[in-house]
Amino acid sequence: VTFDAAAREWLRYVEHDRKRRASTVSDYRWIVERRLIPEFGSRTLESITTPRIDAWRSGLVAAGDLEDGEALSARTINKYLGVMHSILKRAQRIYGLAANAAAWAERQPVTRSGDFDVLSAVEVEALARAALEGKHRKPPKYRTGLEWRARLRQQDQQDAAIFTTAAYAGLRLGELRSLRWRDLDFENRLIHVRHSYVMGSEDRPKSGRVRSVPMIDQVATVLDQLSRRNCWTGDDDLVFISPTGDHIEDSALRRRFYGALNAAGLKRIRFHDRRHSFGTLAVQVFPLTHVKAYMGHA
Repeated sequence: VTFDAAAREWLRYVEHDRKRRASTVSDYRWIVERRLIPEFGSRTLESITTPRIDAWRSGLVAAGDLEDGEALSARTINKYLGVMHSILKRAQRIYGLAANAAAWAERQPVTRSGDFDVLSAVEVEALARAALEGKHRKPPKYRTGLEWRARLRQQDQQDAAIFTTAAYAGLRLGELRSLRWRDLDFENRLIHVRHSYVMGSEDRPKSGRVRSVPMIDQVATVLDQLSRRNCWTGDDDLVFISPTGDHIEDSALRRRFYGALNAAGLKRIRFHDRRHSFGTLAVQVFPLTHVKAYMGHA
């Protein structure tokens, strides 16, 4: 059996038998097809030895990223090795492979500082204010009519609401994109996280469980303002929408997020770091066990 066949069987297994999330399967498929198969695809499973895997790992460390010319992080290289290990472990079960050569391969040392990039409450407000004032986007070159300006103001208001909700409720981007009005309980001040929009489809949250998050005053205020728009406010409608009422486009939102950071004079952080901001702020108010549940962590 070749490694190519074993790898594709493993991809089928994680997608259909283990029912991994679409985004996870896509990530695995990229690693298999772009990194592992070009190196090991035609080899038989028995011919793949631990020294051969170690030599490949050393080559990755020395050569850097094959596409961008930048060094691969230790975490990324270890992720490749982890996928390799899983493929060979599956091959042991179904093909009778005697040993898993990846089990003994060296991993790259990883240094973790333990620090998170977070925003303080004051910085969160500054970020939302920069978005609300439209400082986070480039001014339109051609469309300058009243209707277009009104649409931009609505987008600015929505962006400010997204940034505020992400920081004070800790939702992942996919969870924000799939949030619907029926998920908001203004009376009990709760946000019910039921779905996540990833890879063009809605799925369960990453934890696999529905959870509820407190809706503090800052979040309730911005969401209440959004609920007063002229359309797409029914129970089944999305809270954060594209101009046509569909799911917002994530890459465009990230660009506006970075624009808002720059406009507010704040350090550059990832959008996902807004969850770290939520965790840092929440543990000052709630017990740690509650914060864990709010964030959907096991």
